[in-house]
Amino acid sequence: MKSIELKGTARTIAARSSEQSRALKAIRKNGEVPCVMYGGEKNYNFTMVEKDLNKIVYTPHIFVIDLIIDGEKKNAILKDIQFQPVKDTILHVDFYEIDESKPIIMNVPVELAGLAPGVQAGGKMQHQMRRLKVRALYTTIPEKLTIDVSKMGLGKAIKVGELSFEGLELINPKDAVVCSIKATRNSVDTTATTEDAEAPAAE
Repeated sequence: MKSIELKGTARTIAARSSEQSRALKAIRKNGEVPCVMYGGEKNYNFTMVEKDLNKIVYTPHIFVIDLIIDGEKKNAILKDIQFQPVKDTILHVDFYEIDESKPIIMNVPVELAGLAPGVQAGGKMQHQMRRLKVRALYTTIPEKLTIDVSKMGLGKAIKVGELSFEGLELINPKDAVVCSIKATRNSVDTTATTEDAEAPAAE
């Protein structure tokens, strides 16, 4: 899994909600985003420059983040993001502090590899799950999960329960469909075609 270094500035939470609201508005007006990190011995409240956050938010990749808050370095992962519903700007970000000895849960991108016979026959590949939720030590979590589809025919599907990755526990429902091949008007059942071709001609 890739790593990236980001810096934050510690902030103090105001005791009164009215003061806290004004402080948050000032932070965002200054091009920064309020953040929190939890999961370790204590929680950290801090701010980060929005442009820096864009590097880990608007990307298909996943990262271990070397988070430096006022000179103190922590390893973390991105846990949750709140967006402004109209402007779609980042309102708040949650980070989770990670420990090498404890498993974490992450959504890992899925890559389909190989040319499926069902697609060659005119079927349409439907990729229902772009990410899978895994539990593992962060040092064993890959950048992506590669699934071989080279044996998938028309009407076939791959479910979570059929998959296995060394060192990883998949925690999505076992009957959830990861990908499937849907027949189209132009699709041909290659198996049936082959059998027809091999059948003896009628006399």
